[in-house]
Amino acid sequence: MAIRLYRAPFSTNVERVALALAHKGIEVESAVIDYSDRSPVIEVSGQELVPVIVDGDEVVNDSLAILRHLEERYPDPPLFSPGAVLDIFMEWFDAVWKVPPNAIADDPGGPDVDALAARMDGWLDMFERLLAGRDYLLGDFSAADCVAFPFLKYARPVPPPDDDPFHVVLAERQSLDGRPNLAAWIERVDERPQA
Repeated sequence: MAIRLYRAPFSTNVERVALALAHKGIEVESAVIDYSDRSPVIEVSGQELVPVIVDGDEVVNDSLAILRHLEERYPDPPLFSPGAVLDIFMEWFDAVWKVPPNAIADDPGGPDVDALAARMDGWLDMFERLLAGRDYLLGDFSAADCVAFPFLKYARPVPPPDDDPFHVVLAERQSLDGRPNLAAWIERVDERPQA
């Protein structure tokens, strides 16, 4: 039986789950919603955000919760490694890394835009160092790559495929200049299949 994935076009959080599902070789049935009509998602999950999966009798929403569910239910091939590093990375990415681009998208003329953009840029240097001598963020392909790639891929000098303000911020406020490890990682993960 296939997992049903509720998704919407260009969703970075859905892309996280799509990478994980393909990595695990799980059969997927997609239910693509329109942002103007979230009723199918509300009906199945009681809330309006994608991604949502229906896996047998279980309904799981939130991309990080879905990644953890997939790992527990379908452990091979793994996306999680023993220890706390991956959990810390995932929580940091969502609770800290996503703050500046969200704040800029919410108030593009705000007084803190330059400082927030500088934080985003400085973190790209951290990713560049993290990728020195390795193909993926924590060694082997893992949930860390699923979590970060849909956001960091916008550093490529390619216009976003949509006009979502958040995606525009990601494209305009990130650069791969002087970051060959990060550029190679983006290309490497971009070549991986997605559900």
